[in-house]
Amino acid sequence: MSKIIFMGTPDFSTKVLEMLIDTEEVVAVVTQPDRPVGRKRILTPPPVKKVALAHNIPVYQPEKLSGSEELATLMTLPCDLIVTAAFGQLLPDKLLNYPTYGAVNVHASLLPKYRGGAPIHQAIIDGEEETGVTIMYMVKQLDAGDIISQRAIPITDSDNVGTMHDKLSDLGTTLLRETLPSILDGSNTRTPQDATQATFASNIQREDECIDWTQDARSIFNHIRGLAPWPVAYTKLDNKVMKLYSAQIIPDKQGTPGTIIETTKKQMIVATGSNDAIALTEIQLAGKKRMPVANFLSGVQETLVGKELHT
Repeated sequence: MSKIIFMGTPDFSTKVLEMLIDTEEVVAVVTQPDRPVGRKRILTPPPVKKVALAHNIPVYQPEKLSGSEELATLMTLPCDLIVTAAFGQLLPDKLLNYPTYGAVNVHASLLPKYRGGAPIHQAIIDGEEETGVTIMYMVKQLDAGDIISQRAIPITDSDNVGTMHDKLSDLGTTLLRETLPSILDGSNTRTPQDATQATFASNIQREDECIDWTQDARSIFNHIRGLAPWPVAYTKLDNKVMKLYSAQIIPDKQGTPGTIIETTKKQMIVATGSNDAIALTEIQLAGKKRMPVANFLSGVQETLVGKELHT
């Protein structure tokens, strides 16, 4: 069994860690510090930490790995390979070079496209028809290392960030399991990335979540899917934030962009900057729970037509 140091933080990483626990010897797990979560700001451990503690694996949580005591400790451990998956920090050179077989990353895109922290979100927002997973060697530059293996998967109109996250977590786990033996015996291939083809998917900011109703319907539809179920796109109705969880494109319905032009029992239909409209089907109003639009429309349906959604 090879000795592995694993680095990761969110749910995406847990299946990869569980696979490594089953097949190799995980000598340490490195993850982000516990963070306050929810309205009550309860200090909550990252999902990866929970898995590690359940298997009695030592956990290290430096705010910043470079120059930390945790880094010095890690470099005393026996280690054949470092594996990362959505860790959230760049690794210092001396740590990258420490393991016998280096450090590899499970990245949720078809590199060199969508380097960075939000590749799943951005691929959907951009209307990509496929994405995938890349197993790559790590270098100090963000997601720029040599590619070891890749596998693609389609993105359908019924997908959002949540469904693609789960599919890519499974795919990444499977691909790493298949690729790991060749990494550990030195028989794997290394394909340098074409930096001229690189695109970036920076972490989503609050301003990225707001819907621009002057865009075409397809772009707005992709925007809503590309932020659901987290961090969630939003608009404003009567100057109150309304989060948008799901929608449909309604062809050949026009009006002033952002205006509610029609309601049905289950949909709130909004004009866009194109000849097609968007039907909102699941929302969350400020201070309320997430709900089907049908629940919101009960009793107010007649008063909404003509109102304008805005930033």
